[in-house]
Amino acid sequence: MRNKIISLFILAVAVMATTTSCRDENFVPVIIDNIIDEAESDVVMNGMYLICEGNMGSNKCTVDYLDLSSTDGKVHYQRNIYAERNPHSVLELGDVGNDIQCYGSRLWLVINCSNKVEVCTSDSLKRIGQVNIPNCRYVVFNGGYAYVSSYVGPVEISANAQKGRVYKVDTLTLQKVDSVTVGYQPEEMAVVNGKLYVANSGGYLVPNYDHTVSVIDLASFKEERKIDVAVNLHRMRADKYGNIWVSSRGDYDENPSRLYYLTPDANGNMQVGGTVDVPVSEMCIVGDTLYYIGTSWSNITYENTKEMGLVNVHTHSKLTTTLFSSQEVQDMILPYGIIVHPVNKDFYLFDAKDYVSSGELLHFDSNGNFLWKVNTGDIPSRAVFVKDIFEIK
Repeated sequence: MRNKIISLFILAVAVMATTTSCRDENFVPVIIDNIIDEAESDVVMNGMYLICEGNMGSNKCTVDYLDLSSTDGKVHYQRNIYAERNPHSVLELGDVGNDIQCYGSRLWLVINCSNKVEVCTSDSLKRIGQVNIPNCRYVVFNGGYAYVSSYVGPVEISANAQKGRVYKVDTLTLQKVDSVTVGYQPEEMAVVNGKLYVANSGGYLVPNYDHTVSVIDLASFKEERKIDVAVNLHRMRADKYGNIWVSSRGDYDENPSRLYYLTPDANGNMQVGGTVDVPVSEMCIVGDTLYYIGTSWSNITYENTKEMGLVNVHTHSKLTTTLFSSQEVQDMILPYGIIVHPVNKDFYLFDAKDYVSSGELLHFDSNGNFLWKVNTGDIPSRAVFVKDIFEIK
């Protein structure tokens, strides 16, 4: 039963909120610098930030950093660097780190239950400012603006849950300039040809989930229509062919998690093009390949199942692969995230373990050969590569 509750609330909705407290004057932040005896070859990206959610209600969101620019023949991985870089901020980042993205020279951190988006320098993680957005979820960018999805209402499952909104934020001034109502409990978004597409989950309405993608015209910032896709939508990525890939978490019962793709019709309007029969809890697209992790809970069997694989976004078909066949992958307890290097296609997997203790970051080469692993903060969830060099102390 405990696993059932954790899966439903961690994977589907945010259910606990907490307030942050000011730092004790005698508190000294500690950085853990893990040195791995394996040289990292990287000519494009100089580093990777990893946000760790922290168990909901624990106020333990942290940011880790993997240095890819080291010239000493080793890889340097640092845990919990935000506190050290920002000694005058509240202890840690807040409650539940939901998203991390880089836009220009700034890093955007979406802290869900603390109702804020922290904005920092991408080269040093120094705090620039904060945008207050209720129950915020994910962020995407276009034309000098950030678009942040928000559940808006209180953190609770209710038949009377409010519809969500997307907030438009000026990336230079950090001021909210507009907002638009979308579906219930909106999640990830994608921008294609002047339109913003929003995956609506309806997670607070369980078992009556939302099943639509909202289409917002960026010029007018109005919702034009909704596309009926599947229940409890979550992840969303655009590919280089102009298609949008969106995952359904299913209802944890009769309707399983599935992957859908939207494709333009003769008039350029997005419509459901089809589905690929794979479960998806996280995904990453590089070139023609969609890498996915499928960790899903079943209310029928009362257990989690896990699957990893590849989908060709051009042919819309699942690929046969041995990329995830290593023993290290099989031994992962709760695969929670994945990021793939855009050039050499090395990939990193995040293991959330038991949700309440340190997770793990595992590194593999492009052929799936295991290279190394290291402990992370609690519940490693999202990562982003950066080109700016981070100063290692």
